[in-house]
Amino acid sequence: MWSFGGNTTMKLSELLTELTYECTADGREIEITGVAYDSRKVVPGGLFVCIRGEKTDGHDYIPQALQAGAAALVVEELPEGPAGAAVIRVADSRAALAHISAAWFGYPARHMTMIGVTGTKGKTTTTHMVKKILEEAGHRVGMIGTIGAYVEDRKLPVKNTTPESYELHSLFAEMLRDGCSHVVMEVSSQGLKQRRTEGICFDYAAFLNISPDHIGAGEHADFGEYMACKKMLFSQAEKTVVNIDAEHWEEITADAGSRITVSTVRDADYRGSDIEKIWEPGLLGTTFLLSGKAQGRITLNMPGRFNVENALTAIAITADIGTDISCIAKALAKVSVRGRTQVLGQVSHFSTFLIDYAHNALSMESLLQTLKEYGPKRLICLFGGGGNKPKQRRYDMGLVAGKYADLTVLTMDNPRYEAMEAINADIIRGLEVHGGRYLVIDDREEAIHYLLDHCDRGDMVALIGKGHEEYQEVNGVRIPFSEEEVVARYLETR
Repeated sequence: MWSFGGNTTMKLSELLTELTYECTADGREIEITGVAYDSRKVVPGGLFVCIRGEKTDGHDYIPQALQAGAAALVVEELPEGPAGAAVIRVADSRAALAHISAAWFGYPARHMTMIGVTGTKGKTTTTHMVKKILEEAGHRVGMIGTIGAYVEDRKLPVKNTTPESYELHSLFAEMLRDGCSHVVMEVSSQGLKQRRTEGICFDYAAFLNISPDHIGAGEHADFGEYMACKKMLFSQAEKTVVNIDAEHWEEITADAGSRITVSTVRDADYRGSDIEKIWEPGLLGTTFLLSGKAQGRITLNMPGRFNVENALTAIAITADIGTDISCIAKALAKVSVRGRTQVLGQVSHFSTFLIDYAHNALSMESLLQTLKEYGPKRLICLFGGGGNKPKQRRYDMGLVAGKYADLTVLTMDNPRYEAMEAINADIIRGLEVHGGRYLVIDDREEAIHYLLDHCDRGDMVALIGKGHEEYQEVNGVRIPFSEEEVVARYLETR
């Protein structure tokens, strides 16, 4: 009836198999030619799912969908007057879209080992580790997350860390067609809140950590809601891997089935201890002793205890799948993640420069505290605050920089529609609490050039906030910008 990649047509009743619904017209046997939640993408004979967003409501676009030829509508509220199409009423149209999308693409997730990773910090790094280990073991792996969607090195376009359910199942279908046996994906709290992963049975779900973040307009009302959304993932998983060093782990994973534990400080199924630092030209890493269900000495091309926790999670998942520890160790020694404690090797002859995506106080403190432990001659950080974001977030980042950095260079991040002076003022208030030394160089490229010219052997410089991003957002325009390219270009002419 269908292939893994979308259908030419499919009976409406087949799309609704997993749903509880009311049908206002006897149209369940009509042939549907496409599925859309954007009225501009409705095709003649298609199904239009009305979902509510932060700024728009799909119910308001029913006339446009009907004009485009929609044969059926999925709604939470019945339209006024005759619709001229089959109308399917559901309690939650976002959840309905997830089940309908899975059916439309032939339930591709059911034919691969599904691995979901959630946490305030570390999702991207951990998914990369899992992907690298499984590929080292000979598997073909799909990955979905903040940096994009990948099959091996081939990048597939995505808009969100956890894409909307229709795009998500489309990606699964493409990965299955491409021969993937495993999919590892970041599962964000927003993705869970908006039911994008509804109906997916995860073979493994991992909990890394949780701390207050993503709270405010358009995100989560409070920390309680944030935790409740994270918790949703673990009722969808066969096995849960949990970092028992993290706060709230028992509450978050209360609905989990089989638990596999990891820790750096207490007894667990997979324990990391005897953590040692490595700092050499072009390398900032860590080694640790693995014990429990697997044993060995593990070397990471990444610094910090938090990356040991990420590695333990990746080890627990892949070892339970059946991967040999020698294969795991080999992969972890090689894995690196763009924009996550990414050391820029080309400047290693005179100092250590690294790029990191830390963009709140918690992740920034974790990073700077870790770097300080390596004993640099000077610890220098360069960052800016995001425009149209809470002032408290910017103040807190300034507070952390003032506490740990010997010098802070304030510069542009994504100012969006705010003035740099206003953004910097919030950060400076935080910096001054600890008497932190700082410079203001608004142009980020110029600021990076300044540091390349004024750093000495033994200095450690963290370029914070942009990470993998290749743009700066100014007044609604995304301007191309890559820190990695800025450094490379300048060193060529220096």
